[in-house]
Amino acid sequence: MAKLRTLSSEAIAACVSRLCIQACTVLPGTVCRLIDEAQRTEPYPPARGVLELMQQNAAIAAEEHVPICQDTGMVVVFADVGQDVHIVGDTLENAVNIGVARGYTQGYLRKSVVADPLRRGNTGDNTPAVLHVRLVAGDHLTLTVSPKGFGSENMSRLAMLTPADGVEGAKAFVLETVQLAGANPCPPIMLGIGLGGTFEQVALLAKQALVDMREGAHPDPYYASLENEWRNAINALGIGPQGFGGLATALSVRIKAAPTHIAGLPMAVNVGCHVTRHASETL
Repeated sequence: MAKLRTLSSEAIAACVSRLCIQACTVLPGTVCRLIDEAQRTEPYPPARGVLELMQQNAAIAAEEHVPICQDTGMVVVFADVGQDVHIVGDTLENAVNIGVARGYTQGYLRKSVVADPLRRGNTGDNTPAVLHVRLVAGDHLTLTVSPKGFGSENMSRLAMLTPADGVEGAKAFVLETVQLAGANPCPPIMLGIGLGGTFEQVALLAKQALVDMREGAHPDPYYASLENEWRNAINALGIGPQGFGGLATALSVRIKAAPTHIAGLPMAVNVGCHVTRHASETL
């Protein structure tokens, strides 16, 4: 029988606090490299100039430890909890929210969360976070913090397509989503696309695809081909960086699929701006 490893809630809170500040000030290397590549290959001068400003902005933010964007987002946390981990002191949820409150206060990050969707009222510390927990093997806890700005989040969409819509219907929904969004999500954008599952699962698949900023092709050649095809089709729309035109409308298209019912084809598109942020740490 495996021996339980004890992990304090304070260690979790401290980790979340660090990750909130890091995610809001340091753009992931994968995203920086995509922007660099777009800048090198963009032939349209105004669009290339916008991309250069984005490069400069990310560099200044990292060097001076200031937010990359004024919208420091609502915090989404993915927690992979080892089944041999025993958390003491407080609950995981409370520890995460303590960490978010601490990070957003100490890091002087904008607090953007309201307590009620209709009656509003700012909570004052950017809590509560959205927490997704997965039980995994082992005795470690991996936390991924992804602050999500709502300029791009508001452009995300979900559709319950039918099997008859097929791959062409899915592609049409992606292109329609990008066209409706236009310049609103601060392109060049990143797209996380969920396919399959159920109504609630497909949105999570899209969010996971957006956070999973892997480099290289999808491990399934079929989906690798779709990611490339859909990205090329999006870039052919000509929206370009900040809507000024050009080739770089989408930096990345990532698909995450899951089994679904014979009668359904759920689909979700989670839109991320050029500042698609996340930071991870394993305790």
